[in-house]
Amino acid sequence: MLSRGPLLAGATTVALYLAATVAPAMAQAAPPAQPQPAVIQALQRDLGLTAEQAVTRLANESRAMSAESTLSQALGDKYAGSWLNADASKLSVATSDASAAGAIQAQGAQPVVVSRTLNELNAVKDRLDAASAEAKAGASLWYVDIPTNSVVVQAAEQAGAEALVAAAGVDKSAVRVTASAEKPQTYINIIGGLAYYIGGSRCSVGFSVTRGTTPGFVTAGHCGRAGSRTTSPTGTFQGSSFPGNDYAWVAATGNTAQPLVRGSGGANVTVRGSTQAVVGSSICRSGSTTGWRCGTIQQHNTSVTYSQGTVSGLTRTNVCAEPGDSGGSFISGSQAQGVTSGGSGNCSSGGTTYYQPVNEILSAYGLTLRVG
Repeated sequence: MLSRGPLLAGATTVALYLAATVAPAMAQAAPPAQPQPAVIQALQRDLGLTAEQAVTRLANESRAMSAESTLSQALGDKYAGSWLNADASKLSVATSDASAAGAIQAQGAQPVVVSRTLNELNAVKDRLDAASAEAKAGASLWYVDIPTNSVVVQAAEQAGAEALVAAAGVDKSAVRVTASAEKPQTYINIIGGLAYYIGGSRCSVGFSVTRGTTPGFVTAGHCGRAGSRTTSPTGTFQGSSFPGNDYAWVAATGNTAQPLVRGSGGANVTVRGSTQAVVGSSICRSGSTTGWRCGTIQQHNTSVTYSQGTVSGLTRTNVCAEPGDSGGSFISGSQAQGVTSGGSGNCSSGGTTYYQPVNEILSAYGLTLRVG
């Protein structure tokens, strides 16, 4: 096989490469597999296509994949990317070598001659990626935009995008800066008992809540202070009280607050309210370390002294727990009861665990429990 790189520059070499490698391969190629019904149905639903249009589109996309693979190798460092038009009926292939137009057309694609190669555009983006976190904080996203032969930087404020470009020291003529309201977020289902992280520490989600239109969750106050950042899901502690109380709530905009708690074997339990259960009632706890554990309520309104201070108004149970379960859900039947505070013992030998009643947390911060 011919080598890639400068040896492939020019229409003659490209044509030779295609003749030597592409024609035999295409002659031996197996017919494309029939599209799966589930794929066709999804395209009909999400792209507004008929079944026939979906099948045609998939066939065009398959041919485009093959042509792109062939031409990107043939053009080598003169390749500048490729793209399909809106209905996937036409493939455009960009190159910095005008003499390669005929070879591109021979593959059924539309040649577009540009000033920058794909390697050059990727190098600009790499410089943006390598900028400091402070410089990147003002921009929402950046990407190589093949059809415009540029790198696009978007930000809520244009100045934020321009600051990133300046900090990266890239050629401004290769960059398009645009103001955009788009603010990417991670999308995670917020479910009671699952883990979340605060720096190098791990705690557990209590219950999904909302305040107005903002989704989030309640958890233990000792897991983080107001302003602390969380990951998986991404959020920020809006309020936290510990000691005295042991509760907090985290706003997690961009994630989905589900009225669920992770139960036994990974099955979800639906939360339907927060009516307090009476002493002696069965109760189960969900946490990211020990999962789903059950026992009974022993006393309400218990005061407990931890090394950090005393917390009052807790409920005492004989359910076991271990580090990392903090903040996780206590639920009786379908009724949310509270978030795990602390305790003694473990889930090997048994123990006692205390929870902060959830209704107090909802009242303190004006939150609405997510119920199914």
